[in-house]
Amino acid sequence: MTQRWVILGVAVAAQAAMSALVYGPPFLLPMIQAEERISLPGASLLVAAPMLGMLLTMILWGALADRFGERVVMTVGMLGSAAAGFAAAVVPGLVGLGVALAVAGLFSASISAASGRAVLGWFDVRERGLAMGIRQTCTPIGVGIAAVSLPLAAGAGGYRVALVVPSALCLLAGIAVAALLRNPPRSGTREVGATGSPYRQARLWRVHAASALLVGPQFIASTFALQYLESEQGWDPVAAGAVIAVVNIIGAGARIVAGIWSDRAGSRMRPMRAIAALAALSLLVWALGDAVAGWLALVGLTATLVVSVMDNGLGFTASAELAGPSWAGRAIGVQNTGQGVVGLAVVPVFAVVVTALPWPWALALAAAMPIAAAAATPVRGEVLGRPVPART
Repeated sequence: MTQRWVILGVAVAAQAAMSALVYGPPFLLPMIQAEERISLPGASLLVAAPMLGMLLTMILWGALADRFGERVVMTVGMLGSAAAGFAAAVVPGLVGLGVALAVAGLFSASISAASGRAVLGWFDVRERGLAMGIRQTCTPIGVGIAAVSLPLAAGAGGYRVALVVPSALCLLAGIAVAALLRNPPRSGTREVGATGSPYRQARLWRVHAASALLVGPQFIASTFALQYLESEQGWDPVAAGAVIAVVNIIGAGARIVAGIWSDRAGSRMRPMRAIAALAALSLLVWALGDAVAGWLALVGLTATLVVSVMDNGLGFTASAELAGPSWAGRAIGVQNTGQGVVGLAVVPVFAVVVTALPWPWALALAAAMPIAAAAATPVRGEVLGRPVPART
């Protein structure tokens, strides 16, 4: 019993370090614009480079985890991410910076696919919601670390120096993975779903689609929160980063709550649909607040930051359960890829939209994504933990 919790702790630490590196650059947006004299859409494309690297290799890393196990895949991924992050801090030019960040994302994709597979392999169906909820706290924890540390480091030495912080965390996490992580025990029996692709059924595709749509509010809030508070509400960037960090800690707890909720409800999809509805409501409150009252906008932004991250563990757990053990790594890879594609697209698109339209209209348009996610979530006919039968 102790070993599986150690594995979970290592997975959380590794994913948190990776999240700080991949999702941290948006907190450097004002500094990048000031130092490089580029537009918001241009800077947004630059900070989205790690997500581009992630989505290009996510499925491949999942397949490698299915074939070779989690430990070796995560070790290579963490050390590769660290090396690329250090390179991003020193390589000359914006093109070189973008390439280095993309390579960091390329290696970091291994962590998302393999760490989730490791956690699911060590916990049974009655505890997977809780375990994956804890594991999914890694992203808000990593984002919180980035929100506090990167603006401070950038203020002291420039945005390039700030990139050293998450890179060093990835290096330390890679050492911990190599020393402590163990692959989960594998059953010798043939599981349902091991004889054919689970993607011959629509349910798994719908889980991926709903999860991908739900990252829209998450990426909009996490990418533009600091920029919004500074430019629209007049906040100091360090103070804004500190507040965002605290909110991300709350978001981490919310993911655990969602996992426990799904275990007790005997459903991953019913909570996920409810969270989609709350995400849409949060965006609309943020939009209304921007139009009528700053305090209400802060309430909506805070709610969006918290609610928009709650569903991630549910989607990952459902994907792996529906796919079965022999396809879990690839299913998590597909899940991550879909979310990465939407995240990569929504950041520059929203930057263009919010440049052309007032914030309330841009946020109201963004609410269409969680509304569509609620409609796509496959609630009917769900059986918790049952792999999708493969058609022959």
